[in-house]
Amino acid sequence: MIRLIAMLVGLGFSGVVLLAFLFGVGPAFSVFAEHGRFVAPTAEHEFHKESHAPEGGFSFAGPFGKYDKQQLQRGLQVYAEVCAACHSLKYVSFRDIEALGYSEAQVKAFAASKQVPGIDPNTGEATTRPGLPTDRFPSPYPNAVAAAAANNNAIPPDLSLMAKARHNGSEYIYSLLTGYQAQPAELLEHFPDAKTPDGLYYNPYFANLNLAMAPPLSDGQVTYGDGNPEPTISQMSADVAAFLTWTAEPKMEKRKQTGWAVLAFLLFATILAYLSKKQIWASIKPRKD
Repeated sequence: MIRLIAMLVGLGFSGVVLLAFLFGVGPAFSVFAEHGRFVAPTAEHEFHKESHAPEGGFSFAGPFGKYDKQQLQRGLQVYAEVCAACHSLKYVSFRDIEALGYSEAQVKAFAASKQVPGIDPNTGEATTRPGLPTDRFPSPYPNAVAAAAANNNAIPPDLSLMAKARHNGSEYIYSLLTGYQAQPAELLEHFPDAKTPDGLYYNPYFANLNLAMAPPLSDGQVTYGDGNPEPTISQMSADVAAFLTWTAEPKMEKRKQTGWAVLAFLLFATILAYLSKKQIWASIKPRKD
């Protein structure tokens, strides 16, 4: 009796496995036969592009790279005149920009030109006041609800650490800002359901190809001072990408310098240890069996 029950259970299990194969693995093989992979292709997989650096790359790339302070100042200008309308920079203080080459007086003037949250000393009510160097960059919205209401229910992310929060962050920011374009006809031909919805914008460098942020930059939108390059979309994108890399990693140059010093010390210590070993064991001869 027990053997009969075991046989029935085994047959039932085998039947379930067969059904799973026919209705699960079977279609997967048909997908593989058609597309050369077990997973059916998606618009995001086929048309998403890898981020790239601007022509000539970034000055801070590589083990010996350094920030270009002129570029960082231009990037700050692009952020202040364009990006700050929607995106916060809540982990950066006004006094931090002194590292970009600004004087103390310039930092105070820049901070005073911004309004930050404050308290009325007479009534105790919330108000705004001119910024101080110790204040952080203010948020353009009082809270997340207001931010969502002003941006089609999409809350603009804080940009303080964006360059570290994304893979190849500097290149990602640059590519995203320069990547707005019309949907390719090929995409709509193969994936008619992937048409960009109203209120969104096609960008192949974004994860799902469509994002709520409208193209923020246009040629000549920001006026650079004399001696600076032409403010094209590509140039402004590279500048603000460099600036946001600095906000995310302001100590990068010191980190690289420290890294080279540590490598030099380790190399010296290794050589010293090897010579010490040779000296200690010099008088000991190997035993001959």
